[in-house]
Amino acid sequence: MTHYKDRKMKKVALVTGAGQGIGKAIALRLVKDGFAVAIADYNDETASAVADEINRNGGSAIAVKVDVSDRDQVFAAVEKARTVLGGFHVIVNNAGVAPSTPIESITSEIIDKVYNINVKGVIWGIQAAIEAFRKEEHGGKIINACSQAGHTSKFAVRGLTQTAARDLAPLGITVNAYCPGIVKTPMWAEIDRQVSEAAGKPLGYGTETFAKRITLGRLSEPEDVAACVS
Repeated sequence: MTHYKDRKMKKVALVTGAGQGIGKAIALRLVKDGFAVAIADYNDETASAVADEINRNGGSAIAVKVDVSDRDQVFAAVEKARTVLGGFHVIVNNAGVAPSTPIESITSEIIDKVYNINVKGVIWGIQAAIEAFRKEEHGGKIINACSQAGHTSKFAVRGLTQTAARDLAPLGITVNAYCPGIVKTPMWAEIDRQVSEAAGKPLGYGTETFAKRITLGRLSEPEDVAACVS
């Protein structure tokens, strides 16, 4: 088990889905901000790669394999971050899936997968963070991934965020959400593929179609979202 000489000097954050895309950008930004970060991801290879990159560049990070739909795994990941990195101050419930299934084609399996990850995963993250903050005897920050697109599961996250913010304020715990639009990530590349193929168009059609509606005239970069979280 890794221990850091300066573990008591840094604040500690855990970011789910931090093996790539927005989550990775958030983790790298928090390291730049002076945090020790737990890189939590279902893919332990990408999580380890991000943690190794951070440690090679003088930061403090550990990789934690976690399926956010599994409550016990989320609690175990947060506890590992707290004990190995020496504290716990922030959780970023970033992990999520975004299938582009037409409403008439949605199956119970798709619904279960989306809600287990996007909604239950946030609930388990909130609960695990509360437990860690109590053990550390201080408040903390909970930050959830929502969406400008207004997917049904993300509407649920918005409601969870507002309710948790009200309920947890007396404990010194703040709860907020960030709502990215279309961000250039591997997840978006897959959405573009699905949308483009469904329309019988070449790759890039989905991105071009959605980008026309963006005021800036370009897709967001993961670093844009990371700056908001920071």
